[in-house]
Amino acid sequence: MADTARTDEAGPTQSRQYLTVRQAAFIGVGAMVGAGIFALLGAAGAIAGAAVWVSFLIAGFIAALQGYSFAKLGARYPSAGGLLEYVAKGFGERGHFTGITAWLTYIANAIVTAMVAVSFGSYASSMFTGENKAWAKVFAALIIIVMSAVNVVGAELVARAQTVIVYVVLGILCIFAVVTLVNMHPHLLDPAGYPPFRDIVSSVALTFFAFLGFGIITFTAKDLAQPARQLPKAMYLALGIATVIYVAIALGVFGTLTVEKVIASGGTALAVAAQPTLGQAGYWLMSVTALFATAGATNAGLYPAPGLSERLVETGQFPPLMARKHGGRVSAGLLFEAIACLVLAVVFKLDAIASIGSAVALLIFTLISAAHLRIRAETGASVVILWLAITAAAVVLVTFVFTDLIHEPASVATLLGILVLSIGLDYGWKRGHTGSVRSGATT
Repeated sequence: MADTARTDEAGPTQSRQYLTVRQAAFIGVGAMVGAGIFALLGAAGAIAGAAVWVSFLIAGFIAALQGYSFAKLGARYPSAGGLLEYVAKGFGERGHFTGITAWLTYIANAIVTAMVAVSFGSYASSMFTGENKAWAKVFAALIIIVMSAVNVVGAELVARAQTVIVYVVLGILCIFAVVTLVNMHPHLLDPAGYPPFRDIVSSVALTFFAFLGFGIITFTAKDLAQPARQLPKAMYLALGIATVIYVAIALGVFGTLTVEKVIASGGTALAVAAQPTLGQAGYWLMSVTALFATAGATNAGLYPAPGLSERLVETGQFPPLMARKHGGRVSAGLLFEAIACLVLAVVFKLDAIASIGSAVALLIFTLISAAHLRIRAETGASVVILWLAITAAAVVLVTFVFTDLIHEPASVATLLGILVLSIGLDYGWKRGHTGSVRSGATT
């Protein structure tokens, strides 16, 4: 039935190219396996020691709980609005609560995408210009422009590009994992040397960042032939792939290098861990992999903007300007997102505010599961699993705030600034447009 409806919608003379489950999953994998795994091993190791692999397992479990909620919602409400459609179903399409969450998502996605682009720029500059900071900005801007162009062409090209990127990244990471696991030193992973379990739990605030991209899979619903059946499969496939890769890499890195060495290596820990068995070629191989991974994450980060903007214009949450198509093809929603990413990447020092994207994402995930509770009778979701999802996300968020953000006054100020900006954009647009935001929502 779903197939027929969607085919008729395209018209008898039009042939619509839909994404496959694998393509949708790879958009999510590409968003997840980006800058996170390359940049956070050292920071996570400083808290969890050699038990970072346990931290990734816990983070994967928490992401799976959220994925269950998202999959149930996506199967019941497939929409270009993705995860924001779920908030709307729980709290009303036209209220301020949903509107503020929409702007938060749009802004947080720009921050995370810009951060990933900056990571691409840093790797590219290090490889080709000797870590020239000016060139790092140029490369960051270039990857945003290129991936914006890919998204303008359409979802099919996004999926094809992402499939190639993910195959390359996963292939090299699998080789890396096998080589390091075969040649690792088991005594470096001895549980006797692990820190207290509370420290391992605290590190989940960092390792969970590597899973944040899975929410982007919800935005592929509009490009799936049978979203009710395919979206849950894509969600679970992407999370399964990411979790296995992360745990294997963590075991390989911390089984090859001492904790102190991993911490000292920082964002190049994977490349350094490849050197003992693969030499300088291994270092370069992992650096090239980082370029592919961050390029893929930038591509996936820009993907939701057009469909999300159009859907939110339909429900009165965004002004009509956001749904316009320049030249009949270039989405204003994508254009504004790309411009925001360019400004953030070129003007700001993103490593000082990158954690904000993670904090906002955790807040949004908690709100989505809370909204799901209100409509669980329609989705058939388990109340127990939903409460577990809410509790887990809330615990990670609180842990993140009290172990990281609390020591960064500038980040706390930035977080508050984003909240104020989102509220201002929502109320500013809706003032004088009460006809488009009539009740039907909890405000």
